[in-house]
Amino acid sequence: MEANIAIPSDSRETWSGGGVRPFGASYGKMMMWFFILSDALTFSGFLAAYGLTRFKFIDAWPIADEVFTHIPFVHGNYPMYYVAFMTFILIFSSVTMVLAVDAGHNMKKNKVSWYLFATIIGGLIFVGSQAWEWKTFINGSYGAIKTSDERILHFVKDGHQIALSDFVVGNRGDERITHTKKNGLWFVSGETVPKYSVSQVIASYKADPSIQVKSELVNVDKKQKVILSREKGLEELLKGNQIVEGANLQVNEYGNTIFANFFFFITGFHGFHVFSGILINIIIFFNVALGTYEKRGSYEMVEKVGLYWHFVDLVWVFVFTFFYLV
Repeated sequence: MEANIAIPSDSRETWSGGGVRPFGASYGKMMMWFFILSDALTFSGFLAAYGLTRFKFIDAWPIADEVFTHIPFVHGNYPMYYVAFMTFILIFSSVTMVLAVDAGHNMKKNKVSWYLFATIIGGLIFVGSQAWEWKTFINGSYGAIKTSDERILHFVKDGHQIALSDFVVGNRGDERITHTKKNGLWFVSGETVPKYSVSQVIASYKADPSIQVKSELVNVDKKQKVILSREKGLEELLKGNQIVEGANLQVNEYGNTIFANFFFFITGFHGFHVFSGILINIIIFFNVALGTYEKRGSYEMVEKVGLYWHFVDLVWVFVFTFFYLV
């Protein structure tokens, strides 16, 4: 005798005819969760690699408070202020996305539009801020000397880090210049010539007894870079073979080059996610404005995009913690 099992009517919806809906979620929403899970594993791998590498070079890793100290259009040393502002903007955009999803549940088209618009603006501010931060990181702040044993040396005066331009005097001592359009050459191959030479920096250091050298080595207990004595500083400077200005994939004025590599890759990968989310939100915004979801009788697409946006915000919390706080 066969048993007849009654299936509730609200659970008969299928995924393209493939059975009842797991967890009561639609096909599109479940696929978004699968994507988020796979992407979370990707970011976890990147951050785990960063953590292991940092632990390996913990005695010479750049200190975030000495690297991210700038605010646009404002001179001074403001460690982490602007990064905190970026983080606040992105988290606030998650709040506006929640409000957009809630308005969609209540079929309030105008509110969905306004909250989506606010989310897009927040995303644009974050991406623009991240681009500015990249530019500042690439251009550098102080300049440094790289030694033959791959160490980075900075300079301090009265306990505060100073730029090469604050104490180096004189000319390079050679005839090389960086060609530009202004002096008649449109293109010249080869590396850009630094403003100062190593010998020029050493001579200026010897002439000013108030200048000290700061090593890239970290006093882990004090969480500060080690400042060398004048004699030890000169000994290290004499090993110098390159002026470093800014950061790229080959050299990093702030310390270990691997830090710059991870910074560009992980923050760039996250920035790409945010930029993609902005583009998707813009498309959804116009669909809302045209009444597409009003005609369908459901704003589920806004909810699915909201899941992605919240994931991107959550990932930034971990990136912020790993790169800037720990």
